[in-house]
Amino acid sequence: MAITQRQGGFIIILSFIVALMLSIVDLPTWAEEIRPQWVVLVLIYWSMALPQRISVGVGWVMGLLLDVTNSAILGQNALALAFIAFLTAHLHQRLRVFPFWQQAIVIFVFCIIYNLIVLWIKGISGSAPNVWLIITPSFTSALFWPLIFIFLRRVRRFYRVN
Repeated sequence: MAITQRQGGFIIILSFIVALMLSIVDLPTWAEEIRPQWVVLVLIYWSMALPQRISVGVGWVMGLLLDVTNSAILGQNALALAFIAFLTAHLHQRLRVFPFWQQAIVIFVFCIIYNLIVLWIKGISGSAPNVWLIITPSFTSALFWPLIFIFLRRVRRFYRVN
């Protein structure tokens, strides 16, 4: 059994930091409603590319960081991202062979699931979120998925992240 040394941990951390920064950048009101869910996209990519390394624990930590940066209820994004990481790691072999348009459909569904979990937790806590804001970020995330996938795959191959 060959022991391989893991490389590229800094690149993975840097990609998550950039995704967090993109998720907290101030945008105009109209653009705020269509902002792609950057952290979800990056988590899905790394969970699909390296499921043995990036999975539920990383999803939970990134969700807690997203909760803190967005001043949300502590744990709502953590639970949702951990579930999405679990789904992606569980289905990673199937997702890898899909063409981009089918992956984008799956990403749309995963983002809807993520938003429904967050909406459910907000509903339990008593806040009244806008239900229609579930679809637009999910749709823009699905549109951005091929670009994110291609960019992160090139970065992963260039820096030999394994």
